[in-house]
Amino acid sequence: MSRIPEAALIHSRLRLRQLRLMLALEELGSLRRAADEIGMTQPAATKMLHEAEGLLGVELFERLPRGMRATPFGETVIYYARMVFAELSGMREELAALESGNLGRVTVGAIPALASGLLTRTIATLKKSHPRLSMSIQVDTSDVLVQALQQDQLDLVLGRIPTGARADDLLFDSLGEEELCVIAGAQNPVASAASLTWTELQGMTWVLQQHPSPMRAIVNQAFHNARVDIPSSIVETTSIMTLLSLLQQTDMIGVTPRSVIEDYPGRHLLAELPIAFEPRLPPFGLITRRHRIKSSAMQAFISAVKTEQAQAAD
Repeated sequence: MSRIPEAALIHSRLRLRQLRLMLALEELGSLRRAADEIGMTQPAATKMLHEAEGLLGVELFERLPRGMRATPFGETVIYYARMVFAELSGMREELAALESGNLGRVTVGAIPALASGLLTRTIATLKKSHPRLSMSIQVDTSDVLVQALQQDQLDLVLGRIPTGARADDLLFDSLGEEELCVIAGAQNPVASAASLTWTELQGMTWVLQQHPSPMRAIVNQAFHNARVDIPSSIVETTSIMTLLSLLQQTDMIGVTPRSVIEDYPGRHLLAELPIAFEPRLPPFGLITRRHRIKSSAMQAFISAVKTEQAQAAD
């Protein structure tokens, strides 16, 4: 029979100050210093920790000759304690925003391919309907953005859940798929070719995203399927504008979603090369934390993104 009590008992008896003590103890490794940090005596801190362990029915910290260390049970409690205090901070920010007449603030991560299209349209629409909504945008690859989301540095991500990511605490709401294409500057000698092979392109300089982005994995898979070595001359960047600028000014080639090229004002300066991808990118979508309550600002952004994507698909 499990020693862990029912959730209702934890809700009614576990105190925020106990969680604060655990966070301080994890950071400082000493009960005396942790007690000082939250403004209480060491005996009182010892009693508080014992009460929490008694309530949860497990040992949360291992007593060492010098200091204390969280047990696996303690690490789990600390993980959720961080989320609790992050939510409380978010609540305070939203209350302050509402008090001042604002909708609040939302921090968004977006992969480069969506930044110039779907994200831009969403921001423009939101600023018309909610002019005082504050938004912070980070553009990067999905692996970087999802890690930031899991560390509570972002509220939501427009991208993909990367291979190998710990996805049990993530929610994914699919928005669509993207086709990839190989592109070059219109002046590039290969731009006028009627057909091309991966072998012919292998010796050129490629502009690609860094490992372990999904797009880079797809490019590597395409060369692998063609039984051709991955190019040895590669320039890595997450910036779409850097990619497009390099292609227009040099004989490099690159890979990008077709939608990026269709939305690009300088489309006539680029050429899509006649070679197709067999592997496909997984769908992109909205990624949020499973246990995180969505603020009014987050809900407004999510609704706007879905509306913009639906209109673009029509």
